[in-house]
Amino acid sequence: AGRVLRFVSTSVMGGFISGICCTIILMQLPKLMGGTAGTGELPELVRHLVRVQVHPLSLGLGAAALVILLAAKRLRPKFPMAIVVMGLGALATVLFDLPGRGVACLGAVEPGLPALHLPDWSAVGLAEGLGSSLPVAVVIMAETLLAESSFAMLDGYEIRDSQELLAFAAANLGAGMVGCCPVNGSVSRSSMNVQYRGKTQAVSLVAAAGMAAVLLWGSGLIRLLPVPVLTAIVISALLGAVEFDMAHRLLRADRKELAIFLAAFLGVLVLGTIYGVVIGVLLSFVDVIRRASQPSRELLGVISGQPGFYPLGRMSQAHSLEGVVLYRFSGGLFFANIDRFQKDVENCVKPGIRAVIVDASGIVSVDLTSAERLVLLYRRLKEQGVRLYLTEHIGQVNDELRRFGAGELIEEGAVRRTLYAALEDCGAAEGEVKQWIPEEMRHAVSELLRQTQELEWAYGEEAQSKLDAMTGQVLQTLEETEPEQRGQELESLLERGRWQGVIDRDAVLQHLEEHLAELSRLLERSEDAVLLELEQERERVTEALRRQHPEIASYLAAHREELEQRFQRKYPEAARHIHELRQRLHQPPEEETKEQR
Repeated sequence: AGRVLRFVSTSVMGGFISGICCTIILMQLPKLMGGTAGTGELPELVRHLVRVQVHPLSLGLGAAALVILLAAKRLRPKFPMAIVVMGLGALATVLFDLPGRGVACLGAVEPGLPALHLPDWSAVGLAEGLGSSLPVAVVIMAETLLAESSFAMLDGYEIRDSQELLAFAAANLGAGMVGCCPVNGSVSRSSMNVQYRGKTQAVSLVAAAGMAAVLLWGSGLIRLLPVPVLTAIVISALLGAVEFDMAHRLLRADRKELAIFLAAFLGVLVLGTIYGVVIGVLLSFVDVIRRASQPSRELLGVISGQPGFYPLGRMSQAHSLEGVVLYRFSGGLFFANIDRFQKDVENCVKPGIRAVIVDASGIVSVDLTSAERLVLLYRRLKEQGVRLYLTEHIGQVNDELRRFGAGELIEEGAVRRTLYAALEDCGAAEGEVKQWIPEEMRHAVSELLRQTQELEWAYGEEAQSKLDAMTGQVLQTLEETEPEQRGQELESLLERGRWQGVIDRDAVLQHLEEHLAELSRLLERSEDAVLLELEQERERVTEALRRQHPEIASYLAAHREELEQRFQRKYPEAARHIHELRQRLHQPPEEETKEQR
């Protein structure tokens, strides 16, 4: 039951609490006028209220007490005016014989604590007992958790839902032993506790001790308390808990939220607590789907001389890039909003547009429907000569794309880790892309790694197996190429593959070294010559990294060592052979001559 609360919004909770407060106030109003308490829901309560015969003295006492309590709450909120009002009411009963004048007072209570009795299980059948008690349990859970969560949120503390329900379960077991009413969280008593700044369990302990003392030694005083005065105390506390100020804020801020508030409020007031809770939870789900299906979307551009990307609709100085559309979608991509995403992208494609780059930093998940539509959209734009890119999203989205059969986007380079990588890939402003990278990001290790290591982000735990597969594809392509053209084809494959990042390129070269014997056969050159060229290429990669990004050169070294250890564990004989070749390649000429001699 506590988990259900996670799906109840603040507006639903506010409407629920306000509905309960207004229901109890309508129940109590007849007692303020000298009648009996109402029962049922709004229609029954209104009919009962209309039929009440007003007792002027009772109404006067109740109204006066209510005015005093409301004035004291505003002027001296910490002063316990409720106790003073009860004392004045008891004194008026003694001095003016209020019962004799028609004012109702509480009935006499026998002194002493209630005795313990085991329930008579045979008195009620199991089906009848469950049918009567389960609705009571639902009301207790709903009112208790929603009321407590509302007060906890307002006062800045946390409650443990399961612990609260366990406590009320224990209290109701005790209630069954002494024959008292079911126990649940009380909006009116909690409101009084908030008013008088109660902060700890001491409030409940003092209240319990006070009730026990009254039952033992002061039960005779209870019959002196006028019902209209006590009713005024309850109504005063409830008026402070009604959330109509929230309704006023929602009226100005979000009328859809206001509609949800009013639906929960009227659901409790007209249909009852149980139906009100059901309506509230359903409305919360509807609100979640509504918000998820209408996420924030905007087109991005650049400001001359300023790094970064800016929303075109909010920044008057921002302008779009020539031939490229930058589009930001800030929400999970699923069946309810993929239509909106697709229409936005398609509407952006005008004559002269060669690429649509999506800033997907706000997309944290995709489903089957959206994955399939992304593939269809990608293919459709590709036929028109327009590239579609997804960028900046978390790696989990790549896992979901592959799982739902949209791995084609990753394989063909439509998924790039950064906006800058996509811009460079589509050839937009080739010499100017760097100026849009903020200065503080150019030397940030995390940002540099994002730009130089893309395969692990794209494939996650499958990155190594994917590298193996890519290496196998390279060898297969060479196998199918004419022998005299294989060297040139290898260079071409390395240039146009999905390993533009420095770290990724080094990993690919490492994997090619692991297949040195087969590569030597295909190129019809000695293993020494092939290994020398691969090592020289890796050294060029390392040197370029040292010059451009010295901050992550150590990371490359650690990454390279990790790959070496993996290769040694997987192919120990091949690793030993390559190690010997490397030692021979790096030996000085003199030592090599001496060794030959």
